[in-house]
Amino acid sequence: MIKKFLAGIIIGLLIIGGTSMTIAKDLNENKEWDKIFPKSDKIDIQKVSFKNRYGIKLTGDLYIPKTSTKDEKLPAIAISGPFGAVKEQASGLYAQNLAERGFITLAFDPSYTGESSGNPRNVASPDINTEDFSAAVDFLSVQNNVDSDKIGILGICGFGGFALNAAAIDTRIKATVTSTMYDMTRVTARGYNDIMDSQARYEFKETLNRQRTEDFKNGDYAPASGLPDRLNGDEPQFVKDYYGFYKTKRGFHKRSINSNGNWNMTSSLSLINMPILAYSDEIRSAVLIIHGEKAHSRYFSEDAFKKLKGSNKELLIIKDTNHVDLYDNLEKIPFDKIETFYKENLK
Repeated sequence: MIKKFLAGIIIGLLIIGGTSMTIAKDLNENKEWDKIFPKSDKIDIQKVSFKNRYGIKLTGDLYIPKTSTKDEKLPAIAISGPFGAVKEQASGLYAQNLAERGFITLAFDPSYTGESSGNPRNVASPDINTEDFSAAVDFLSVQNNVDSDKIGILGICGFGGFALNAAAIDTRIKATVTSTMYDMTRVTARGYNDIMDSQARYEFKETLNRQRTEDFKNGDYAPASGLPDRLNGDEPQFVKDYYGFYKTKRGFHKRSINSNGNWNMTSSLSLINMPILAYSDEIRSAVLIIHGEKAHSRYFSEDAFKKLKGSNKELLIIKDTNHVDLYDNLEKIPFDKIETFYKENLK
């Protein structure tokens, strides 16, 4: 029963290129601020779009320090996550704070989510979501105010795992930060704390493939169950933590899957057999892995760090911090450390 219950959690929550591009109207001219965090007066923001190698148009917000000069080329960072979130939530918060520290930053919605294109909606893919980071690097590489030799990436939650996968394949990425990282392929295939054995996994796949047949019959994709609209009080603490971010004024956003929607149920199929960290030991560029001491997901970061090679890799555990604290808690997110890491490695 426990294994089936956890499989249900995995199905339901899991919350947990081309150079074609456009730059839309400057968001500073838009009086309606749609982020979950206050707007900084130290940066300019532009809405941008660009295509990945699968032809999917990604939409992002480009954060530019107001102190930058016309002819100056700055280091840049592409940012995405958490898994099921949008750029107006944690990734935008990280982008704005790092832009205040002298970087050009790009917070973007992954394929099939938020303001990015791709159908069906609310689908995850280890391949395409990894490609999304490289497409963001494509875009940043051709900007007149970006030094194309000084580009890093930052992945939050599930996009921390995709960021490591991108760093393993894309040698243009010179520095990678993961914050409160999930390995989405591992948790989907094995459950939390690897509790699912091969039999439980087989039953999980049977359920998903039956649903796939039903989806084809119905001509639509059934949604997974997501976070509850109300808590009954006996949920695991990490579910309460997610609820406290996504379902309250603290972090709610209407375009966020975890706030106001559901993942496509059968998108879990693409995650089960595709271990995204298989080649992470080949990453030669610098990596900083950040996680909370009290996070239920801490083991993902610790295990990922053990596999990395080289003297330019670091694991930073933040005391008295849970998983979602690193989404938006400015007293917990180590921005000074992140700034120093990028300045030392994007040079």
